[in-house]
Amino acid sequence: MRYTLITVALAFVLLFLVLPLAAVFTEALRKGFGAYVDGLREPDAWSAIRLTLIVAVIAVPLNLVFGVAAAWAIAKFEFPGKAILTTFVDLPFSVSPVVAGLMYVLVFGAQGWFGPWLQAHDIKIIFAVPGIVLATIFVTFPFIARELIPLMQAQGNDEEQAAIVLGATGWQTFWHVTLPNIKWGLLYGVILCNARAMGEFGAVSVVSGHIRGQTNTIPLHVEILYNEYQSVAAFAAASLLAILALVTLVIKSVIEWRHEKELKASSDLPMEAPQTASPVFPGGVTRSSTV
Repeated sequence: MRYTLITVALAFVLLFLVLPLAAVFTEALRKGFGAYVDGLREPDAWSAIRLTLIVAVIAVPLNLVFGVAAAWAIAKFEFPGKAILTTFVDLPFSVSPVVAGLMYVLVFGAQGWFGPWLQAHDIKIIFAVPGIVLATIFVTFPFIARELIPLMQAQGNDEEQAAIVLGATGWQTFWHVTLPNIKWGLLYGVILCNARAMGEFGAVSVVSGHIRGQTNTIPLHVEILYNEYQSVAAFAAASLLAILALVTLVIKSVIEWRHEKELKASSDLPMEAPQTASPVFPGGVTRSSTV
């Protein structure tokens, strides 16, 4: 039974993960490395790469701040509305990215709630970079929080309470007690959030408008090239996302290895015997000096 399950798992990984990944690089290099490089040198490709990086640079730090704040509040404190905050954190997991993009169109589009006001002040959100950033943030903001909440709940709040009793402020407690305990989980969440932000397609496709060279991220650029039968250029751009996935897996494995190494090192430390002071008798004479 065990070998059957292992065989099924390996066959699934080979069929649905390894073969598609190999097919991407095979198609990208089908006409040689020169054609592969030429596909990435196109101005539209560079524009898509630059926009993808800009969106990730904006979205990931904002999600980092929100994720840490939400996880710390949910795991360490009890307050009215805690269940509602937890529900909001899980909301993007239950909403289709396409629906999320449509929500922003209904709010900020030309016929939306704020559309006339935005047009009157010449502010563009839909079919522009701000709309892409907003859609990406909505889709990716649960990743860091959902990675940290179970970790913080498992650790408890004894160390934080001890630090506060010893006179530490809230920020000092966070920087010197909480953050060192969650650093590996935080890095893992940031990596997943970044990979999701750079590979987001559904919500970005709705709010971007597919303006070539202006509002196309890498996934949208791949779709346009493939629809135009430019397969080599399309798979060349797609290979960048595949490389990102491989780098993400490598960094994830390194983080897990370092975390397990630290846990093992901390568990192997010998227990320190409590140091008891020798009782002092009247006259300053200890028990040991009287023997």
